[in-house]
Amino acid sequence: MMKPEKETIRLDRLSIGYRGKDGVTTVAGGICASIRCGELTCLLGANGVGKSTLLRTLSYFQPSLSGSVYINGREMSTFGDRELARTIGVVLTDKPDTVNMTVRELVCLGRSPYTGFWGTCSQEDMNVVAEAMAMVGIDSLDSRMVSTLSDGERQKVMIAKALAQQTPVIYLDEPTAFLDFPSKVEIMQLLHRISHTMQKTVFLSTHDLELALQIADTVWLLSSGGALTIGSPEDMALDGSLSSFFSGRGISFDQQTGLFTVTADIVRRIHISGCNGPRMAMVRKALHRRGIETTDEVLSDEISIEVTMSAFRIVFKDGSSSYVSTVAELMEFV
Repeated sequence: MMKPEKETIRLDRLSIGYRGKDGVTTVAGGICASIRCGELTCLLGANGVGKSTLLRTLSYFQPSLSGSVYINGREMSTFGDRELARTIGVVLTDKPDTVNMTVRELVCLGRSPYTGFWGTCSQEDMNVVAEAMAMVGIDSLDSRMVSTLSDGERQKVMIAKALAQQTPVIYLDEPTAFLDFPSKVEIMQLLHRISHTMQKTVFLSTHDLELALQIADTVWLLSSGGALTIGSPEDMALDGSLSSFFSGRGISFDQQTGLFTVTADIVRRIHISGCNGPRMAMVRKALHRRGIETTDEVLSDEISIEVTMSAFRIVFKDGSSSYVSTVAELMEFV
């Protein structure tokens, strides 16, 4: 049986950039790619490569230089404003400028493509709003003033507003910016759940590289030259796309874990032995931060470290030894 086609967005030789007094500035050109429903797709790249420009172009906030964007097989430029508002929901990084507005009132704004001239929500609209808030888990915040919310709560409200808009496509520009780490994880997991359970096409830009590689179904890597590489995080780890994309920037790619680590200039080597497990891993991590490479080879001109279940033993060059109980104490000897 052939796998059913899930393509929602198709970019056909799309070129993005700006037209100004001094001519045309092309950020990226000739992009041919697809975004699929039921998947979380993350756009990664360094600052200034054009991630926001691409999102604005896909949202129809900014005209393309050339090429086409198709939504469910239809060219985006043929959509009317109201029709487009019923197709694409957008969550921006900017905090909403809301004064004296409750959470429920802000989420209700997502119903504007469906309400009449006066923007009055019907009972059906209110039911949609309630379902969107329940999906995001902000039912208890419905009467709170938006100005009193934390950054993480406010981002959930904006996602609920996009859900209330009932669009098949949701674009988000840096949705985890300004959030603490637990909130970043929560928002990314929420977007992954929305894409899968509601079969939405969710496409976002982010600088949270580690989270994207752990949670995204598909990754887009946009380089400073405008080249675009697309694939699953796992396939891109195996074919070298990730390691080559971020090479030479103080980080290295661990193909075993599929994640990045901070590189350090190695200044010396130390023999280490003992029981493997978290204690050994944390010692190696602390030594790496100091630029110390660990080895199984005994080095006569260096101290040795033995990791036991209850302590860390340091063996000095003269054969004497000392025991410490914490990694911090161990680092004082190296």
